[in-house]
Amino acid sequence: MQKPPTPVNEAQRLQALRSYDILDTPPERDFDDLVAIAAAVCDAPIALVSLIDEQRQWFKARTGLAARQTPRELAFCAHAILRPDQTLVVPDARDDARFAGNPLVLDDPNIRFYAGAPLVTPEGHALGTLCVIDTKPRDLADKQHQALTALSRQASRAMELRRVSRALARQLQESEWYEHRLLQYQSELEASNAALEASNADLAALTRTDPLTGLPNRRAFALALEQAVARSHAAAPLQVAVLDIDHFKTINDVHGHAEGDRVLLAVADALRLYAPGPGSVARYGGEEFLLLFEAPQPQAQLQCEFVREAIANLPLGLPLTVSIGLAAYRTGEEPAATFARADQALYAAKRGGRNRVVLAESE
Repeated sequence: MQKPPTPVNEAQRLQALRSYDILDTPPERDFDDLVAIAAAVCDAPIALVSLIDEQRQWFKARTGLAARQTPRELAFCAHAILRPDQTLVVPDARDDARFAGNPLVLDDPNIRFYAGAPLVTPEGHALGTLCVIDTKPRDLADKQHQALTALSRQASRAMELRRVSRALARQLQESEWYEHRLLQYQSELEASNAALEASNADLAALTRTDPLTGLPNRRAFALALEQAVARSHAAAPLQVAVLDIDHFKTINDVHGHAEGDRVLLAVADALRLYAPGPGSVARYGGEEFLLLFEAPQPQAQLQCEFVREAIANLPLGLPLTVSIGLAAYRTGEEPAATFARADQALYAAKRGGRNRVVLAESE
């Protein structure tokens, strides 16, 4: 058995694959129909829509096979994507040096015959194949070969249509949201001077509010810290915590940005429950949040631990943890300096293994 070589354009190919946001998604009828037709036309017991990522071969659609994925190094399709312009046909895998010792040949599903037509993007990147498999040596008739190639083109078009449709849906949703907001402001501006003042107040609030979670943003949090400093005496303790969702990029890459937004909203809701008071929780940016405690550091640290455990127990259907850095405000320093020390403690929490609270070093 020979391990499949890596395509020369692997980085661009993987980037193109991720742009389709299709890996680990539920079955879809368009792709299920294509494998059913391929199996029937080629008289094969197994047919697959297979996608090759860094480490595995994942099946978007399958018939005749229970597995959802296999290691990439065992995948026939990992060889097929090396030639995007050709259908790879293996009449007898046991007579082919690339596959003779492959466990998928020697054991279940006992592959002997394979034919895979690459799924190619408009830019020419082969993302996987539409393939058929049999447990006995054989070949494809010319018409079967042509049909399999045609069906792979249909599968490629279905992927492209799916990508474009999802992108358009997101743009339409955003457009409708902005249009709704604009109409709302126009109505307020046309009402009266009182409505004008209310609209201006709303606009000011928007500059201090995160549009996704509805939490105050970093600017509003800095103002809340300044106000807390102004109303407290010099010895009053103030603590700032920076919270970061662990492996958030992986959530977006694997589950999609819509799922990432759902996680951000759930974390924001949890933080509201544990917020010490109005304006004391904010979205810092990306997957980071801020907490302000007008309390001694041990009490703030305990509250951060409660937050960390509460988020780890959110019923989201996927593992979720956060890392937190906590720093005490020093009399006379700028808020940015407090943020920076809390941020350094956060990175220490990341380096220490994540899912923990770390205190900033004291001078």
